[in-house]
Amino acid sequence: MEFSIKQEGSPEKLRSGCIVVGVFDGGKLSKAGQLLDKAVSHALTDVIARGDMAGKPGSTLMLHKIAGASAERVLLVGLGKPSELDSRATLDILRAAFKVLHATSARDAALFVTDEGIGKEASWVLNQAVIAAADGAYRSDSLKSKPEKPPTLKKITFATLDKPAAGLKKVVDHAAAIARGMALTKDLGNLPSNICTPSYLAAKALALARTHKRIKTAVLEKKDMEKLGMGSFLSVTRGSVQPPKLITLEYTGADRKQKPVVLVGKGITFDTGGISLKPGADMDEMKYDMSGAGTVLGTLQAIAEMELPVNVVGVIPACENMPSGAATKPGDIVTSMSGQTIEILNTDAEGRLILCDALTYAAKFKPDTVIDIATLTGACVIALGHVASGMFANDDKLARELVAAGEQSHDRVWQLPLWDDYQPLLDSNFADMQNIGGRPAGTITAACFLARFTKDYRWAHLDIAGTANKSGKEKGATGRPVPLLAQFLINRAATAK
Repeated sequence: MEFSIKQEGSPEKLRSGCIVVGVFDGGKLSKAGQLLDKAVSHALTDVIARGDMAGKPGSTLMLHKIAGASAERVLLVGLGKPSELDSRATLDILRAAFKVLHATSARDAALFVTDEGIGKEASWVLNQAVIAAADGAYRSDSLKSKPEKPPTLKKITFATLDKPAAGLKKVVDHAAAIARGMALTKDLGNLPSNICTPSYLAAKALALARTHKRIKTAVLEKKDMEKLGMGSFLSVTRGSVQPPKLITLEYTGADRKQKPVVLVGKGITFDTGGISLKPGADMDEMKYDMSGAGTVLGTLQAIAEMELPVNVVGVIPACENMPSGAATKPGDIVTSMSGQTIEILNTDAEGRLILCDALTYAAKFKPDTVIDIATLTGACVIALGHVASGMFANDDKLARELVAAGEQSHDRVWQLPLWDDYQPLLDSNFADMQNIGGRPAGTITAACFLARFTKDYRWAHLDIAGTANKSGKEKGATGRPVPLLAQFLINRAATAK
């Protein structure tokens, strides 16, 4: 989908398959709507007066062939009361508008969204509008014998009455890159695990390097991990016939002297739980256990398209967690790359076992910051639902940066405690630690486990178990937290200048 922005003070002159203007509660037209209404001999107010559009938030009314308008259609979208146009209401309105637009045969559309007074600054609205448009057009039916017909809408122009369009072009371009990064993350998450294997993820990473010359990709094999002493990571892979991969992507957008941000993404391409086998119900959704890896790839693609002046490294430990006669058993003790020993009490707590070695490996890049992204605990879903990702950090400034980026992108996080008071729950009689801390504070003890491997650098952990995908009728990957991480890196690039 193609996105652009232009300044246009005469809405009636816009040649488009559809022009979109807003209607506030009570039937009052937005600024752009008023100008268009005047040019079409008040045809819009006549329709509103008949009672078909009262301005209820998210309501829509499509009008065809309005005399005096160059556009083929005019879509009226209800904005509600200006005082009630918060972030959630704005997003609901945008989604409602694009749902209607994608259902039409219009090939292009023009939207006046920056001057409608809809409660947020223009850059925020534009960013969310681009992502909403792309999300509405996204399809995950490529493996069906008869895929659904894709939306006809291919080009969207955001029109502004009086704000210079040139100043907002970068916002639109960045948002489009983020949307494409999200689409890659969603594509990878939605693929079945018989296709999206560790080798498939490695191939995607190598393809990114071929497409973007600022990215350099390397893939380590099992023998390489054995030489590095990654006993924790390799313990998870023993039950699978799929070879594990340790994938690294180095994006160089700034002087090489600049220390990189390292993104570590959990890449369990399917998680049965291993010997600690999961219940059969909904186990198919364990294909999403590589969403952290997909997020890293989507974020790297987005920042490469934006050509952000930052250095970023992606580290992806990728494997399956399967039961077999060779699989790791509860009670086994393994030695991590850091030299610390781990008693594995539950093989279904495998994400932390691959991440801990990847986090140790991340230190070789001499990072400024390390952020890991993982569908780590079901307990996080219980704690935060599907709204916010759980966030832990060993540095308060880093935590504030992530919270701020989450608010800016509306891909929000909620900070949970990383207090040493929880560490004794991981004590083991036979090893340096055990890989679970029992039922209490499961999300926190998982983060405390990872914290034991991140003492040499600034680190944050994102638990995306509740936000990476949806279940039920809307089953599918969400593309989160690509917007959060992209905004975090955009902010970093701005402060690094």
